[in-house]
Amino acid sequence: MIRKLTLSLLLSACLALSVLAQNKIEFREFKLDNGLHVILHQDNTTPIVATTVLYHVGSKNENPERTGFAHFFEHLMFEGSENIPRGKFFEIVESAGGTLNAGTSQDYTVYYEILPSNQLELALYLESERMLHAKVDQTGVDTQREVIKQEMKQVMDEQPYGSFQREMPVRLYPNHPYNWPIIGSAEHLDNAKLEEFMDFYAMYYVPNNATLSIAGDIDYEETERMIRKYFSEIPAGEKAPYRPNIEIEKLKAQKVDVVYDNIQLPAIFQGYLMPKKNHPDTYALNLLSTYLLSGKSSLMYKELVDKQQKALQAVAFPNDLEDGGMFLVLAIANMGVDIDELNVAIDEVLSTVKQNGIDEKDLQKLINIKETQLVNGFGSVANIAQSLAQGHVFYGSADYVNSQLDKFRKVTAEDIKRVANQYLNKDSRVVLKYLPKPTDATE
Repeated sequence: MIRKLTLSLLLSACLALSVLAQNKIEFREFKLDNGLHVILHQDNTTPIVATTVLYHVGSKNENPERTGFAHFFEHLMFEGSENIPRGKFFEIVESAGGTLNAGTSQDYTVYYEILPSNQLELALYLESERMLHAKVDQTGVDTQREVIKQEMKQVMDEQPYGSFQREMPVRLYPNHPYNWPIIGSAEHLDNAKLEEFMDFYAMYYVPNNATLSIAGDIDYEETERMIRKYFSEIPAGEKAPYRPNIEIEKLKAQKVDVVYDNIQLPAIFQGYLMPKKNHPDTYALNLLSTYLLSGKSSLMYKELVDKQQKALQAVAFPNDLEDGGMFLVLAIANMGVDIDELNVAIDEVLSTVKQNGIDEKDLQKLINIKETQLVNGFGSVANIAQSLAQGHVFYGSADYVNSQLDKFRKVTAEDIKRVANQYLNKDSRVVLKYLPKPTDATE
């Protein structure tokens, strides 16, 4: 059995290396006079193209008295523009055979369209309209306020355990803008005046705060011509975007709290502070999370769910962020299992890794998993476009898409043991005990 496993790992590694060697992401870059950074990747295998615009603005860039603006704009930017009728973005793209969406994080907001390649110009027109003169007016603001309030209710209050998005950051990041949820505060949005939204748009939705990344069935010269046609005349922003320069304070003692929620089964959430996104230790922490919980064969699942049967479900994942991320471990208790007992069981599993580390066979398996994930990502032009943009913004080079795997390969078994001890520290973590609301509790 061991021989078969070793052979399987070896074959898997060779296959991944072969595929990666054939799929190095080639790209071209240029910058417009207004500061817009452009990245192009040509892939003519299928007649589709993905257009991504990444704005370097997330929830951490907000005024603490006006949280939720970045996420609010993710919605507001679909309202239309001076030349696009209100609410027609989706209809225009879908009628051309495409899809579109957007997303907001603590660090950035991204918009994308995936269209037949003969519709690339349409995507560029739409994104230039969004950047030049989106409809930031009272009608759009009032409409999206109500939409987002409903989303807040669904995500934070009605979704089981969903409030952790509010409860964990506020404790783990005592002095940093990461301490409020991305979705923000309904009260802050209600109190904001139209001029405040217009100021936010003028500061962040400008070419010198944006990266345009296009991947797919394109001609480099023709694509550059169209980009210059639609984006060159957009003026650069006049104000430098606000970037919080705040070193995150590490907790000096463990913080344990009880959260009552609309749930049936108790759960434990453990939160640990991670280093900045571009720190070398993030790769070891990423592999550690895979080792702990990446399916039914992972250490924590086998121990807590299969063997001890103390948990129905367990998850571990790192959320790497520009100023310092969060390593989250959570487990939902099995029927009749005391929540403190479950917390101790999690700690015992973590202690095993801290004391014993992992062996070379397990390390190679983890790297193989990561190789497979990256190779699969290369199969999507949308993923490539977004990866190129994020590489440029957060790692200083779009070529990060090609060097990322090498950074994982450099992780040693000793590195994983070291980061487990260094970062998964009881003395500076947050533990949330999620319990069902008492039956007599009132809203």
